[in-house]
Amino acid sequence: MKHYESLGYLVSHLNIDLQNALDEKLKRYHLDIKLWPVLFALWQEEGITQTELSKRCDVANYTMTRLLDQLQTQGLIHRHQEADNRRAFQIFLTDIGKALEQDLICEAERVNDNFLVNLSEDEQASFILMLNKINRFSHLIG
Repeated sequence: MKHYESLGYLVSHLNIDLQNALDEKLKRYHLDIKLWPVLFALWQEEGITQTELSKRCDVANYTMTRLLDQLQTQGLIHRHQEADNRRAFQIFLTDIGKALEQDLICEAERVNDNFLVNLSEDEQASFILMLNKINRFSHLIG
């Protein structure tokens, strides 16, 4: 099998290129690609615990602590200690963190559009559909 026929190679190569392109856009906002999944998850739902956020972002809890520390230092999130569980913190976006959503989503959409530009609209829709189908199936067998 040649590398251009290998699903793993092609997906990995595309993922690296997508992450590098988005990372370049995020640098304008003094952010990096490691923070993207955390912000994206919080824009979807605030007030979740660090443990839940770690699961959703598929990172270890100690890694999430460092990412949240970075976001808190930048004034994008704040932690709220739950009254009934002193070890659990709910994570909330600050107004600044909320205000970034629209701009950063637009940046991500531009990156995606640049990668999909050579495909027709029908091909783009089919490609996304196929990736979702593969991802759903891989969770069942993985």
